Amino acid sequence: MAKQAIPKRFLDFTAKYPEVADAYERLGKKIHAAGPLSEKERALVKLAISIGARLEGGAHSHARKALAGGVSKDEMYHVALLAMQTIGFPSSMAAMSWIDDVIKGKKKRK
Repeated sequence: MAKQAIPKRFLDFTAKYPEVADAYERLGKKIHAAGPLSEKERALVKLAISIGARLEGGAHSHARKALAGGVSKDEMYHVALLAMQTIGFPSSMAAMSWIDDVIKGKKKRK
């Protein structure tokens, strides 16, 4: 799969605050390396956190990263489905639409 383009908002942030962006990236790498979860498991967890927090942009970002990391669309839809009894039917449906945005290429980066 092709490498995902970095959203313009993040590029603008890194241009304006390069030291903060670098520290943020290093923290992310340390966090990912700190535990036993596989790359795929971490991708699913981060997608689930974004869904549970109702962070549409985060869900788009983590869905893109999950696809790039080998997570299937069915696995991502299952995450949204599992959220239903915790965050409710409407929120689960919204999450599925966010995953659709990424899978179907509807979500344009700003």
